[in-house]
Amino acid sequence: MSEPRPARYRVDPGGSVAGSVTVPGDKSISHRALMLGALAEGTTAITGFLAGEDCLGTARALEALGVRIEGLRGTQVRVHGAGGAGLQPAAGPLDLGNAGTAMRLMMGLLAPQRFSSTLVGDRSLMRRPMERVAAPLRLMGAQIRTHEGCPPVQITGTPGLHAIDYALPVASAQVKSAILLAGLGARGRTRITEPVPSRDHTERMLRTFGVELQQEGRSLSMAGGQPLNASQVAVPADFSSAAFFIVAGCLAASGPFVISNVGINPTRTGLLDMLRLMGADIRVHPRGAAAAAEPVADIEVRAAALHGISVPEALVPLAIDEFPVFFVAAACAEGETVVRGAHELRVKESDRLATTAAGLAALGIEHELLPDGMRLRGARALGGGHIDSHGDHRIAMAFAVAALKAREPIEIDDVANVATSFPGFVGTARAAGLQIREL
Repeated sequence: MSEPRPARYRVDPGGSVAGSVTVPGDKSISHRALMLGALAEGTTAITGFLAGEDCLGTARALEALGVRIEGLRGTQVRVHGAGGAGLQPAAGPLDLGNAGTAMRLMMGLLAPQRFSSTLVGDRSLMRRPMERVAAPLRLMGAQIRTHEGCPPVQITGTPGLHAIDYALPVASAQVKSAILLAGLGARGRTRITEPVPSRDHTERMLRTFGVELQQEGRSLSMAGGQPLNASQVAVPADFSSAAFFIVAGCLAASGPFVISNVGINPTRTGLLDMLRLMGADIRVHPRGAAAAAEPVADIEVRAAALHGISVPEALVPLAIDEFPVFFVAAACAEGETVVRGAHELRVKESDRLATTAAGLAALGIEHELLPDGMRLRGARALGGGHIDSHGDHRIAMAFAVAALKAREPIEIDDVANVATSFPGFVGTARAAGLQIREL
């Protein structure tokens, strides 16, 4: 199993952000482009690819399954598809590092294959729950074993899965995507119903690869056995990575501050709605759609006085990865902010509710940790101190942004996993105006 190296940040207090920044390509879209390209007939060309550790883990796993991939250290990648039945058994376990998305989606991709596979990861990933994906796949006839609900995940390939009609108990793009990937190799028509919308990158990209899907209200259906045709995928900048700079701009922009070429898929941009409810000055300048049918825009942010809100629960799944930095914004807002309905944060790279709460406590923020969220009261200025990110990349980057409103330096431990989603974060943050360095 892979293990990240120790590293930490020191961020000096205060400062401002100015000018414009560009963040790396979207991680979720990069994962999916590799996987669908591997299953397609022909060669898929990906531009804007995120060459972070998570996506490279997906690529290495696909290469171990016999897929030829070119250009992985850059942003332009070519995937020579093996076709729906062309994957080959790997020589050993597939190590996905810290990539929870990759592991959960690979469960769906590998379930209908004619060979068996084992999925492992780093220490953090080996503690993360996999049964919520395994359970619906078993209903399709898949043979999947976990260790007390966690990896290693052992998959006995089962050609000839059957379609299911499945109502997701909790909105989850990862579970939905795994079922769709398994459904490509299943007999019959797979139908998925969501309680509320979740990210729809998989559906958009399947259509780009020539798969027909039907959407009826909150239900999505797809006939099994459809071939995938190689395509061109232009990956926009990752909204979740842009989120750190959107909040930085809200807190400390010295003028108009722009994050360019960002994917603004409406199932991802709940953070914008939440910040606007708090009084943020955010302007979105559309740039059209990328080749994967994803809308793209430049996001302009100006500093504004924020106030606390009660977050509408309908926005929670549309901002699930952005809550660490949203809580930083709330810590700097006047009054009380309340978040409920965010159970999903308990099962991310860390328990993000507990880890964020511990970080806020270190900075002197009054808060109450709830079973499914948090209640906190903002302060005019944050304290400084020591933050343990617990290896969670989004926690690490969020508390780096917090230093813009701190009175003393903030030191953040265990930051190596930032490379999983945002290689070059320190350089980009310094160019924007954060006083950050890696120790």
